[in-house]
Amino acid sequence: MSNAIAKEIIPKWNLEDLYTGMQAPEILNDLKEAEASAKAFSSRYKGKLEVINNIGFGQSIQEYESLNEVLARVMSYAQLLFSADAENPDVAAFYQDTSERVTEISSDTLFYELEINRLDDAILSKKLKHQVTNNFKSWIDSIRAYRPYQLADDVEKILHEKSVTGRASWSRLFDETMAGMRFEVDSRKISNSEIMSRMSDKDHLVRKKAAKSFGAGLEQNIKLFSLITNTLAKDKDIEDKWRNFPRAVSSRNLSNQVEDEVVDALADAVKHSYKNLAHRYYKLKAKWLGVEVMDYWDRNAPLPESDEAHISWQDAKETVLTSYKSFEPQLGKIAEEFFKKKWIDADPREGKDSGAFSHPTVPSVHPYILMNYHGKTRDVMTLAHELGHGIHQTLAAPQGHFLSDTPLTLAETASVFGEMLTFRGMLKAAREAKTRRIMLASKVEDMLNTVVRQIAFYTFEEKVHTERQDGELSADRLGEIWLEIQKESLGPAFKFDEEYRHFWAYIPHFIHSPFYVYSYAFGDCLVNSLYDVFEKGYPGFQDKYLDMLKAGGTLRHKELLAPFGLDATDPLFWQRGLGVVAGFIDDLEKSL
Repeated sequence: MSNAIAKEIIPKWNLEDLYTGMQAPEILNDLKEAEASAKAFSSRYKGKLEVINNIGFGQSIQEYESLNEVLARVMSYAQLLFSADAENPDVAAFYQDTSERVTEISSDTLFYELEINRLDDAILSKKLKHQVTNNFKSWIDSIRAYRPYQLADDVEKILHEKSVTGRASWSRLFDETMAGMRFEVDSRKISNSEIMSRMSDKDHLVRKKAAKSFGAGLEQNIKLFSLITNTLAKDKDIEDKWRNFPRAVSSRNLSNQVEDEVVDALADAVKHSYKNLAHRYYKLKAKWLGVEVMDYWDRNAPLPESDEAHISWQDAKETVLTSYKSFEPQLGKIAEEFFKKKWIDADPREGKDSGAFSHPTVPSVHPYILMNYHGKTRDVMTLAHELGHGIHQTLAAPQGHFLSDTPLTLAETASVFGEMLTFRGMLKAAREAKTRRIMLASKVEDMLNTVVRQIAFYTFEEKVHTERQDGELSADRLGEIWLEIQKESLGPAFKFDEEYRHFWAYIPHFIHSPFYVYSYAFGDCLVNSLYDVFEKGYPGFQDKYLDMLKAGGTLRHKELLAPFGLDATDPLFWQRGLGVVAGFIDDLEKSL
C-alpha cells in the first residue's frame, strides 16, 4: 500500500442533525412528548373514527403522521449508531432500550390503522372528499390493502409489543454475531468487511485463503445461524397462517404494492435466462482465466488483464458526481450535499455493518449513507448506488413522512439508474478497447449479482420457508438447498468446495427482511428498460424521471412507468430488461 493510499481520509458521518449524542436531552424530551401525545391521541380518537367529521379525520391523520415522525427520528438515530458500531455495548444497549421505548409508546396508537381498516367503504369515501384526507389517499389505500389479513385489536397489540423481544431480538443477535466475527488469514484476524474485499482480490491465493477462512468462520457459528433462521421462519409462518396469507412471499408483495403474478413473472423470466446470462458469461470468464472450471471464489475475481489500481476516494467522488451532473444538474447538486455535509460514512472499520445502505431517516432531516470503501471499482458503483437512494429520498421528502416512503420495488430505481449513469460515463471516458472490455465485463458481473444472484436468493428463501412449515431444517439441509440453487443459477463453470454450503448464513436480508431480495432484480430489470427508453431519446425524459422520484409513495408502479410507455405487468417488460444484460454479453463475446 502506497503512502498516498495509507494517508487517504475516508469520511465518517456526522449524525448531529438528528441528535448530538446518546445522552442528548432532546432525545428524552422527544420521547416524553411523544408518549404524552400518543396517550392524548388515543383519548381523542380511539373508537371515534367512524363518527368524527371530515375535517377532524383529516386532522387526525396529520397528528398521527407528526407523532410517527418524532418516533422515527429517535429510532433512526439509534439504528445508525448501531450500524456503525455494533460491538459497542453502550450503543447496543441504547439501541435496544430505544426500540423498547418506541414500541411501548406506539402501542397507544396501534388502534388507529386498525380502525381505518374497519371503516365502511361508503363512510371512507365521504371522508376522502375532504382535501386533507384526500392528500393521504395513497397511504390510506396501502393500509386498506391489509384489511383481509388484519387480526383482532388485542392480538395485533400483543404481536406489536412482543416484536422487540421476538424478531427484533433475533435480528440483533445475528447483527452482533456477524459484527463480532474475526477471520484468520496469514496469522491475522480480520473483519467481515475486509475478508469480503479480499474475495475479489486479483491474486487467486488471496481469494482462496479469504474464502476458506470465511467458510470456516461461518461453520463455527452455523448452529446459531441455523437456529436464528429456523426461529424467524417459523415465527413468520405462524403469523402468516393467522393472517391467512396464501404464500410466504405474499406479505412482502403486499408491502411492496406489487401483485404476486408480477413477481412470479419476474422470477420465472430470470430463471429461464440463467443459461443465456450467468452460464454463458461465466463460461466466458473461465476461458479468460485459463481454466475449464472456476473455483467459487473466482466469481468476483478481476480479469487477468484488468488494472486493479486503487481508486482514491476523491476520484470516486468526482466520477460519481460528474455522472449525475451530466445527466441532470439538479441530481448532481443534491448528491454534492452528501459529501459537503458529512452525510456519508464510508470508512471501513471493525464492528461496523459490512453492507451498504441509504437510510432516509425523516423528511425533516435528510438521509445518511453507510458503506465500506476499499478503493475498488465495485466500491465506486456502490457509492453511485447509495447516492441514487439518497437523491431519491431527498426528492421525495416534501411528500411528508407517510407519502415519501417508496415501495421496495421502486426504491431501487434511482440507485440502479445512478449506477448505470456512472458506468456509462466511465465507459465513455475509457480510451483503450481492452479497458472498455474489462469495464463491460465488470458491469455484467454486477448485473448478474443484482439479477441472477438475487433471484437465486429469493428461490432459496421460498424453499426454506416452504420446508420449514413441515419442521425444523438442519444446518445440513439448509446447506443442501443453498448448493442446489447456486449450482442451478451459476451453472457448470463453477466447482463448490464443502465450506461453500455455509455461505447462505451471512446474507442479512434473509434475517431482517424476508423476500426483500427480489426487489434488487425488479429494480435492475426496470432500470434496464428505463435506460433503454432514455438512450433512444425519449422526449422530456429527465423531467419525467424527476417527477417519478418526487412522487415517493404517492403512485404505484403502473402509474409511475406509464409516462415512459412501460408496463411491468407485460411479460415482455422483463425480457426487455434482461435483454440489456444479454446484449452486453454478446458484445463481450464479439470482442474476443
